[in-house]
Amino acid sequence: MVDELVLAERLIGYETSQPDVLVAAAGFVKGWLESRAIEVREHDHNGFPVLVADVGATGPSAPCIVFHGHLDVVPGRAEQFAPRVEGDRLIGRGAYDMKGGLAAMMCALTDVSDQSQVRVRLVCVPDEESEELDERSTDAVVSAGLGGDFAITGEPTNMHIGIEAKGVLAMRIVVHGRSAHSSTPWLGDNAVLKAVDVFRAIESLPFSRESSEMFDRPSINLGRIAGGDALNKVPDRCEMAVDIRYLPGQDPGEILAQVRAISGIDVERTFIHPPVSVSRTNPYVSALRDAVSRATPDRITESVGRDGASDAASFIEAGIPAVEFGPAGGGHHGPDEWVSVASLQRYRQALGEFVRALPAQLAQTDGPAALRAIGGGRA
Repeated sequence: MVDELVLAERLIGYETSQPDVLVAAAGFVKGWLESRAIEVREHDHNGFPVLVADVGATGPSAPCIVFHGHLDVVPGRAEQFAPRVEGDRLIGRGAYDMKGGLAAMMCALTDVSDQSQVRVRLVCVPDEESEELDERSTDAVVSAGLGGDFAITGEPTNMHIGIEAKGVLAMRIVVHGRSAHSSTPWLGDNAVLKAVDVFRAIESLPFSRESSEMFDRPSINLGRIAGGDALNKVPDRCEMAVDIRYLPGQDPGEILAQVRAISGIDVERTFIHPPVSVSRTNPYVSALRDAVSRATPDRITESVGRDGASDAASFIEAGIPAVEFGPAGGGHHGPDEWVSVASLQRYRQALGEFVRALPAQLAQTDGPAALRAIGGGRA
């Protein structure tokens, strides 16, 4: 049997925050699958490869399950792309988000390739971590009819099932001030200092105090700030990037209206990524939860809300139930990112059990439970 740990180490070794290395890593994934007699279709999206591979059932009436993963990572130090194992931890950039999960998905795909009741489709994309894209490759895949009946995106969840995720409202805000000589700053209106005040005002707007069943509050982050063009001048312009992760049920248009009501600013660009909400009683979710419980009998599998957004929203917008489900670990996007080696094997096992048990479990239901996609869209 192929070792998911070895495969995860190989994937981590590719510095896929770099475009050329990302293409090379996709070539490795394609070659790895094809060497195991799994046909891979390669689609171009903005110059980057999107990989799609199907195994299992071929008939139109069979359920189709999507294993969705991404190869790209946020930038890291050079040493983070030299994976190392310490005890139960595989450490390296992307170990948890989500090359460990992708490796286990690839192995699980080979595990279920011999069954003929469920079609299993692996979709491997290059741009999940990208900023401010108007169309992601997952959108294009789903629009091309390569979705399915249920999608699992392997984002880090500590072996829980993410049935809700916050949406994204990203804004580029320009704050206006008044220039003056630096020796008499009281004659000007410092746009950089004013920008900090604007951000504090955003943190206290009415939407920021709302909560839901799975979330205490929205998330608000000041990601970038830049202003001033001379040391001896009071800056009259400051630009900042604000990332708001809003709750399912909140209206991003209303949030944007609250921000725009702050005086002295212009919101120059927005990017809206919708939240995710799937019923915990959906039969696919129930079947996945049962499979995870069998693979991890020593722990309780919970339905959870996810603070971060993911490509699950692309499936939801198309009416396809989708959840986040990934192995255990920690520190994603941080300096010591890691994934549990033991959980990689359990994750692989859970995916395989889910596929093999699914036909019998679907036969016991009257059909899919209600799917609810929360409004949003991209602007």
